[in-house]
Amino acid sequence: MNTTITPVGGLTAAEVRDALVAATAAPSLHNSQPWRFHCTPSAIELHADTSRAMDVADPDHRELVLACGAALLNLRLAIRASGTIPDVRPFPEQSHPDLLASVRPSARRPATPVERELAAAIPRRRTNRKPFHHDPVPTELQAQLRQAAEVERGWLAVLDPPQRQVLRELSRRAHQVQVDDPDFVAEWQRWTGRAEGIREGVPARSSGPAPEPQDEFVLRDFSGGTARTRVAGKDFEPEPLICVLGSFQDSRHAQLQAGMAMQRVLLTATAHGLASSFLSQVVEVPATRRELRELIGGGLWPQIVLRIGYGSPVPATPRHPLEDVVTGELAPNHSG
Repeated sequence: MNTTITPVGGLTAAEVRDALVAATAAPSLHNSQPWRFHCTPSAIELHADTSRAMDVADPDHRELVLACGAALLNLRLAIRASGTIPDVRPFPEQSHPDLLASVRPSARRPATPVERELAAAIPRRRTNRKPFHHDPVPTELQAQLRQAAEVERGWLAVLDPPQRQVLRELSRRAHQVQVDDPDFVAEWQRWTGRAEGIREGVPARSSGPAPEPQDEFVLRDFSGGTARTRVAGKDFEPEPLICVLGSFQDSRHAQLQAGMAMQRVLLTATAHGLASSFLSQVVEVPATRRELRELIGGGLWPQIVLRIGYGSPVPATPRHPLEDVVTGELAPNHSG
């Protein structure tokens, strides 16, 4: 079934389609894709799709909102790449809390080189769970990643060796809490190790090698038990860059903004040839998230932990087609 897309504001139908495709390329917890878009003649609305929430791993839907924030940044960048300024209104209707943002195309203005670079990185960004190479991330590039977070009113803390040691222990504790919870394990098994052809969840092919007891940060097996084994006792990888993306508040508005900051960091990394993945368990368990907050100074709410380095290419994870996630001016076209 083909789809027909109509213009929104000053955007052509093709520009609307490109923007929606870009938005759906955002990362999400277990590739759950927890968003819906509603197109009107004047705006594209971003809605949270709570039917795709991870109710055990993410009971307050914080990571769901982060994912939607990442989708919102992609939408903004794609609209800017078309030469239009997006007017973004977060939470425009208090009576509809799942309406996270309304994006109205406004004036025309050419995109900046940075905006074009980040928009071009959207289809190339991947969550890379494979081991990273030995090359360290240069200091000047670390500064660009921090600046990317700050542009979106976020804060990126690069952990030093003593902080990394504490994070190792927090990650192990959080991991143990989760694997001891049968409801968490059941939810995990439903969403990971997916077969080819399924448009949501983490495909088995997107997993890294099987974790081993000595591993420092990569503790999860996304393969459904099919991950390749490693040489016994061999480290997973050299030490990657470990960063904590934080926000100054922990409201839904702050979480949406943090999702945009997270995505700008990830796209900046992609544009400079870096790979990335998430270390989520430490921010999914309330006790370890509180301790992580103290570790980074107590003034920030940790939203996500990022693992960044130089990696080998990995394939994209699948996405739902637009007709599954867009309503309104996107309509089925049965003639094709």
